[in-house]
Amino acid sequence: MVNKGFERFNRHEKLREEFRLGRILEVLKVSTRLGLTSFGGPIAHLGYFHAEYVKRKKWLDEKNYADLVALCQFLPGPASSQVGIAIGIQRAGLIGGLMAWLGFTLPSAIALMIFAWILKGINIQHAGWLHGLMIVAVAVVAQAVWGMASKLATGRIRGTIAILSAVVTLLVPASMVQVAIIIIAGMIGWLFLKTDSLQEMKPIQIPISKKTGIAFLSLFFGCLFLLPLLRLGFHNQGLAMFDSFYRAGALVFGGGHVVLPLLQQDVVPTGWMTNAQFLAGYGAAQAVPGPLFTFSAYLGFVMKSFPNGIIGSLFALLAIFLPAFLLVAGAMPFWNIIRMKPGFQSALAGINASVVGILLASLYNPVWTSAIKTPYDFCLAIIAIALLMIWKLPPWIVVIICALGGILLS
Repeated sequence: MVNKGFERFNRHEKLREEFRLGRILEVLKVSTRLGLTSFGGPIAHLGYFHAEYVKRKKWLDEKNYADLVALCQFLPGPASSQVGIAIGIQRAGLIGGLMAWLGFTLPSAIALMIFAWILKGINIQHAGWLHGLMIVAVAVVAQAVWGMASKLATGRIRGTIAILSAVVTLLVPASMVQVAIIIIAGMIGWLFLKTDSLQEMKPIQIPISKKTGIAFLSLFFGCLFLLPLLRLGFHNQGLAMFDSFYRAGALVFGGGHVVLPLLQQDVVPTGWMTNAQFLAGYGAAQAVPGPLFTFSAYLGFVMKSFPNGIIGSLFALLAIFLPAFLLVAGAMPFWNIIRMKPGFQSALAGINASVVGILLASLYNPVWTSAIKTPYDFCLAIIAIALLMIWKLPPWIVVIICALGGILLS
C-alpha cells in the first residue's frame, strides 16, 4: 500500500512537472512569434499582445490585461517588454517571465547584431518596406484602441476620462505627464466610480511571494546605487558599460525612443563609438520587430574595445533589460493584493479608462503622423484595419501584406 501511494505521488508530481514545462515552452513559442512579427514600437506591441494573449490565447481577460498595462505604465523601463514579462510570470512563473522576455527580445537582438556586422553605415530609414511596416502599426493600434475602449471606456465618466486623457497627452507630450494623467484618473475613479466599478474581478494568479518581491526590489535599488560607486572605484570598461545600460533601463519613462539620448550621452562622448555608428544603428533599429531596447545589442557589438562583438551585445542586453525584470517581478505580488481591494478597483477603473485615452493619443502621434503621409498610405491603412478587424487575419500576415504594399507605394 505504501509503495502504491508513493507511485501515485510520483506520477502526480511528474504530471505537474510536465504541465509546468508545457506552459513554459508555450510561453516561449508564443512570445517568439510576437518577437518576429511585432513591428511598430511599444504602443503597437501592446496591440499585438492584446490580439494574441487576450483575444486568441485567452490567457487573461480585458480587465486583467489593462491592469498589467497600467502597472507597467507606472514603472520605468520598456513598457511592452514589461507587460510581456508580467504575462509570462502569470502564466508560468519566473521562468515563464524569462522565456517571455527571451522570445520577444532575441529575434530583434540577433537581427541588430547582424546589422552591426554587415550593414553598419547603411541608411535604411526610407525603404518602402519599412514604411509599410509603419502603416501596419496604425491598424494594430487602432484595433487595440477599439477593443479596449468598448470594454474599459464605457459610460459618461469613463468615456470622459479617456477623451480628456487623450487630449492632454496630445497637447503636453511628456512621459511624466502621462504618469500624472494616470494618477489623476485613478483619483477620479476612486471618487466617482465606486458603484460603477465594484464588479467581480478575477484575481491574477502570480506565483511569487511578497518576500520574493521584496528581494527583487532590493536587488533593483542595490544595483542602481552601487554600480556607479563600483564604476568610480575600479575604472573598468565592462563595469562602466554595465552601469550605463542598467541606469538607462532603470530610469527611463516613456518607451524605447526616450532611452536613445541617454545612451548617446554615455557611449559617444566616452569614445566607445562614433556618432555616425550610433545613428546608423538607430536607423537599423527601426527596421526590426520587437522592443527598441534591443538597440543595445547593436551598441554592445560595435564597442571599440572589450566587451564588444557577441559578448558585448549580450552584456548590453542583460544590463538594459535587468531593471525591467526586477521591477516587474518585485511589484507584481503587491499589485495583485492592492488591486483586489474595492476602493482600488474604483481607482483602477479610472486608470484603465485613461490608458485607453493615452493609447488613442499615441494612435495619432507618433503612429499616424509618422506613417500616413499620402492618400495611398491611408488606403493601405484602411485595408490593413479591415484585414485585422473584419477578415480576422493573423497580424503577421497583415505585416507581410503591408510590407509588400509599402514597396509598391515607394
